[in-house]
Amino acid sequence: MKIAFFEVKPEEREFFEKKLEGVNVEVLFFEETINNHKLPADYDVISIFINSKITAEILDKLPNLKYIQTRSTGYDHIDLVECYKRGIMVSNVRDYAGPAVGEFAFGLLLEAIRKLYIAIHRVKRNDLYYKDLKGIEIEGKTIGVLGLGTIGRQIVKIAKGFGADVIGFSRHPKNLGIRETFILEEVLERSDFLFIALPLTPQTKNLINKENISHFKGNVIINPARAEIIEREVYLTFNGIIAADVLPDWSLAKKDNIIATPHMAYYTKEALRRIMQISLDNLMDFLDGKVPRFCLKEECKKYFKECV
Repeated sequence: MKIAFFEVKPEEREFFEKKLEGVNVEVLFFEETINNHKLPADYDVISIFINSKITAEILDKLPNLKYIQTRSTGYDHIDLVECYKRGIMVSNVRDYAGPAVGEFAFGLLLEAIRKLYIAIHRVKRNDLYYKDLKGIEIEGKTIGVLGLGTIGRQIVKIAKGFGADVIGFSRHPKNLGIRETFILEEVLERSDFLFIALPLTPQTKNLINKENISHFKGNVIINPARAEIIEREVYLTFNGIIAADVLPDWSLAKKDNIIATPHMAYYTKEALRRIMQISLDNLMDFLDGKVPRFCLKEECKKYFKECV
């Protein structure tokens, strides 16, 4: 059994080398994406991250491939339908990122409404002027949260700590002690600040769009999720602030009303450890002849009618 890890950081290599020692497999580690890797290759398993794009063309060059694991929650970089048509199992990582992304999302909110970076940058230049940096408070405001999974629940928890009211958008009730609705427009109409905590699927792509953005009461959107959940035209025309962990086009970061960071909301010591452990658990399930615990076949069936 030959296993290839791509987009590997040094701490990941150290972790997996140690944990797979004594297991009857050949393990290879590469810093590059699979798309920049010399193919074809005879790998049975590949472990990737979000910059490795798995297409039919890539799969054609991996004739022995039986299992793909992505060390991320998002899986929009993988053609699930094509994988399952070929009998290739796919798994992702879940339930690891709540504290990391939730806390980071509120960092983006504070930057948006208190203009902290501008103030800090000025002081470094011996400029103490702040009269144009008047902020607004979170306490007493209404925060809308789209998606009440692991990250959405963490955002709700933090929002309550700030003294905010919370309204959540979810297809299934979570009983979090907040107002919950499956009507998107209701969340938009009530919210002073909007957080997006949804995966990117065919159903959530362009969920916030040029038609429904007019319903939004507030003027601050925090998006630590995939960029494409917000329609591109909204990034171009929205008059308020969009603070995001990733953008559809990094040139948008030059706009005055967009605050952007690299894709780093997940990037904490604790979260990285959880990612590695969950990835290892998935892999060991496969090596033991079991279906990986976070197999994506049901998601494939749910979101793609072509999925077998």
